[in-house]
Amino acid sequence: MPNGDVLLLIDDRGRVVEWRRPAEELFGWSAEEAVGQPVTSLIHEAAADGHWRRDGFSEATAVLIKPVLRGTSVVWQVLAAGDAMSDQDVAILKAVFTHSPVGLHVLDDQLCVVRMSTATDGLNDAPVGHLLGKHFTEACELEDPEEEAAVAQRVLESGVPVVNRLVRRAKAPGRPTRRIHSISYFRLEDSHGDVVGLVASTVDSTERENAQNRLALLDTVRTQVGHRLSVMDVCRELVEAVVPAFAGIADVEVIEDVVGGEDPPLVPVHRDVPLRRAAFEGQIGGHSVGVFRPLPVGVFTPLAAGTPFSDVLSDLRPRLVSIEEDSSWLAADPARAEVIRRSGSHSLIVAPLALRGHALGVVSFYRHQQEDPFEEEDLAVASAVCAHAALCIDNARQFMREWIIARTVQRRLLPQQPATHATVEISQLHLPAPEGGGAWFDAIALPGARTALIVGDVAGQGIAAAITMGLLRTAVHTLAALDLQPDELLARLSDTAANLVAARATLPLMDPLSREPLTAGCIIAIYDPVELTCTIARAGLPEPIAVLPDDISADLPVPPGPPLAETGNAPFPATTVDLPEGSTLVMGTAPLVDEALAPSGPLRPLLDRSGTEPLPDLCDDIAHALADCDRTGETLMLLARTKPLPKDRVLTLSLPADPEAAPIARAAARHQLKAWGVDEETAYTTELIVSELVGNAVRYGAPPLQLRLIFERMLTCEVSDTATSAPQVKHARTIDETGRGLFIIASLADQWGTRYQAQGKTVWAEQPTGVSTERQNGAGRPT
Repeated sequence: MPNGDVLLLIDDRGRVVEWRRPAEELFGWSAEEAVGQPVTSLIHEAAADGHWRRDGFSEATAVLIKPVLRGTSVVWQVLAAGDAMSDQDVAILKAVFTHSPVGLHVLDDQLCVVRMSTATDGLNDAPVGHLLGKHFTEACELEDPEEEAAVAQRVLESGVPVVNRLVRRAKAPGRPTRRIHSISYFRLEDSHGDVVGLVASTVDSTERENAQNRLALLDTVRTQVGHRLSVMDVCRELVEAVVPAFAGIADVEVIEDVVGGEDPPLVPVHRDVPLRRAAFEGQIGGHSVGVFRPLPVGVFTPLAAGTPFSDVLSDLRPRLVSIEEDSSWLAADPARAEVIRRSGSHSLIVAPLALRGHALGVVSFYRHQQEDPFEEEDLAVASAVCAHAALCIDNARQFMREWIIARTVQRRLLPQQPATHATVEISQLHLPAPEGGGAWFDAIALPGARTALIVGDVAGQGIAAAITMGLLRTAVHTLAALDLQPDELLARLSDTAANLVAARATLPLMDPLSREPLTAGCIIAIYDPVELTCTIARAGLPEPIAVLPDDISADLPVPPGPPLAETGNAPFPATTVDLPEGSTLVMGTAPLVDEALAPSGPLRPLLDRSGTEPLPDLCDDIAHALADCDRTGETLMLLARTKPLPKDRVLTLSLPADPEAAPIARAAARHQLKAWGVDEETAYTTELIVSELVGNAVRYGAPPLQLRLIFERMLTCEVSDTATSAPQVKHARTIDETGRGLFIIASLADQWGTRYQAQGKTVWAEQPTGVSTERQNGAGRPT
């Protein structure tokens, strides 16, 4: 029978005035039979006739009798009390309310406490009697009573339970740490479904939550710290991971040698060793604070003796320090003491950054204002955090050391002052990537007043890329001395790169270089100031750009060639373009030319109006513009502004293909050398060289023949013909009448060589001009 069902009503004389259906089912009499009868006679008759057992009802059926006011009379209401509680039920309830670690709070429909357990881990330490009748949030001293009252009210109204909700108790005197409780709400209803209140069960989960938070912190540190390869960046990742999850303020100081990639010192660390503040983060109420303004990031900090910081760096043992106003160590570090006072810090953990007995730095964790003080268990957490951070910092230190070496190698291998002619003005822009790279440029003086302009790029980073760049650059210089055309030069440079790839394949497997591919590109342009032409070939790098004197820029149509060391026999096609006086040739690596300087790129307008702008200023403008762009990788750009060689510095003479060619050439050379002011000894040597070159062309070449004298940095003699045969130095015997021409030239000239064109060849020889610089600058000009 449901609990609370009304059976019957009895008046003050003991007679039945109302007999309801539950009573009929229990006793077996109808309402007509029972109403008006004395209740005592009915009970006696039911007991005598066995009416208690009708329809499955038991003798153990319990009833409740309570007075009810009806009008001005009092009647007695008899209600079914359901099955009577056994002794076991009573014992269970008693045990739950007196011994269970789960705190039970019975609340009425106003959320006031009407009954509660005496569990020691409840939400309040006050005696139970002092809490009965108080509002639940007031009795439990919650940190956010309004929010918790709203949650309880929603459960009271909706009937939907709330399970395992974490709440914090407010901090109070005698309770230094805020306890965390898991609270669940369940609505209470009577047999008719009417709401009578709530039951709130609570469990102290402070230790469990703290342990989970510590594990989550360690997981966060392991996943978020160490992604970057800069010591300062790793320290920044560390403070961002621990604030505010572990501390309100975190301060990281690293030994200066570590920041520069040097080996860390052994302990104990001497007090004169400088430390640099690498990172700082502080939050109060979820907002970042600048309480460390007296000690900003990046500055050197002294290691004051007699402080927890110097103690930690002497034995690498973390320390838990309670900060008091009269702490003696504060006087030894006034700047830090001022910061601690301003932030309201009251608890401190100082932990070392150490690896294999070497000290990398020290980390200070502060808790301030309303934060709970650190506990002994937090020391182990701080040590684990710093151990991981130290490993990441040491990795960054080693990378920084390698990066410094690679950058030094690359910087030393790049030309410091490129040797150029007066006919080409050179300026370069080099923006290294943070991880280094293998880009390079060159401007190499060639015979005939020509200049080879070169830009190359080796993919990769670190020492390997820098050394590979140096090897390729050395190969370019060696090949340029052979006076090769750009396409032939690139082909031989590609063969050199392929040899490097083959050499890497023979390295032991444990050598990292054996697993690193070699990818490189190069573009070579040879400018001729006499013909005002530029012959260009490229391998894996973008098309060059020409800015003409009228400030119109255009991509030069140079066919692409394969990257260096590419398998196969693909050629490196060369293109010859005209470059008027005052043109600017722009060559660069892929990230710059393909993106920023593309026809629709953001920096292309800078080139379109740069016709007369000084090249260093143009490089500065592009560098400033690149600072606002999302630049990835190393950026290198070479700018070359062309000038013609003055006509009075060149003698060009067509020669007949017969023995008369030599005397004609000597006479013309003698006259021109006199006009240039060349001394007699140099003039005599030049005439002899001209005679031998022309004689060889007449004997072994094919018409037409041409003599050209160029007076610039060096005095160059060139004889061209259309034959493709290669001249060779012979060692003539004493009785031989011929075969000494090239031997004589090789003995007299500083250098000589052969340059092949599409039709024929040019044999040339160079020697000093034989005039002073001042006189050379005015050679050939009327006085």
